[in-house]
Amino acid sequence: MRMLVLGGTWFVGHAIVTAALDAGWDVTTFNRGSSGPDVGGVLAVRGDRARTSDITSLASAGPWDAVVDTSGYVPRNVFGVARALAPVADRYVFMSTVSVYRDWPTRPLSERSDVLYCSPDAGPDYGTDTEDGPTQYGYQKAGCEAAAVAAFGTDRTTILRPGVVLGPREYVGRLPWWLRRVAAGGNVLAPGSPDRTIQPVDVRDLAAFALHTITEGFSGAFNVCAPVDGATFGGLLADCAHATGSDASFDWVPDEVLLNHGVRQWSELPLWRTFDGVWRVDTARAQASGLRCRPLSLTVRDTWRWMVESSEASSHDRAAEIGISREKEAQVLAAWHRSGERTS
Repeated sequence: MRMLVLGGTWFVGHAIVTAALDAGWDVTTFNRGSSGPDVGGVLAVRGDRARTSDITSLASAGPWDAVVDTSGYVPRNVFGVARALAPVADRYVFMSTVSVYRDWPTRPLSERSDVLYCSPDAGPDYGTDTEDGPTQYGYQKAGCEAAAVAAFGTDRTTILRPGVVLGPREYVGRLPWWLRRVAAGGNVLAPGSPDRTIQPVDVRDLAAFALHTITEGFSGAFNVCAPVDGATFGGLLADCAHATGSDASFDWVPDEVLLNHGVRQWSELPLWRTFDGVWRVDTARAQASGLRCRPLSLTVRDTWRWMVESSEASSHDRAAEIGISREKEAQVLAAWHRSGERTS
């Protein structure tokens, strides 16, 4: 198999490139070379996807069995890139997101759920951010999906919609923050209930499924998350303690108490969000088509190992936006203890 990856140096793209090389595929990557070194063994083509001449030059390096686009964010750009590559590639795999759904994160979702409308030739300013509702990011990704289909056609386009992606090289910093906090020990503020189910997908499982859709010629959209009810928040934090060898204790504070103290969902306490749809994404279609998800404990263990062995774990700006301060955590815990409502 010959594959072109647009991006391919940091997280999802890196995992896809690595998996393809391990499978013996011939891999070309296209990027500006600014996010990190390329994986050894690829043909690295330098260029800017926003520059028409660079895309025209890239097309001359084909043909490919598939293009995997991990760096498309503006519909108009995805449309131009995909249209230029359509004559030299059999399939276009676009890495999208569950944020394209109109009802995310408030309601449970499936591939039959309504998708936000965005024209395939929309520019970067299309869409708006709504509190606890649709975001400009979701609108733009929906437009990118439409652009890929417009350029390659329905039968030659695969849309992957992951939710939260975790694993080694995660630059957003959600799981790395929890690992660092648990490793520091002491009394850890834990959000809501330990029984709350979560369904993050390991980046390596997402990559394996992306390759599987290519070899099997699957078209259409797939939600790519771990199974609903397959893991819990309590299990995640216990896995963090086990992986780091920490003796931390966890104080589970109810959602309403955290909200009353102004704790920001998703950012100050990563992966914590109270809406029904966040962790209720139906993945039956992907599972029936070959998606396999490893236990969350392995994702946690391998991420901690990468953090210990690599200097890359804290090198991205996004990670600085994640996590509650130790001072605010102590204040919330003290108020919770004083309330007399604390339960074991």
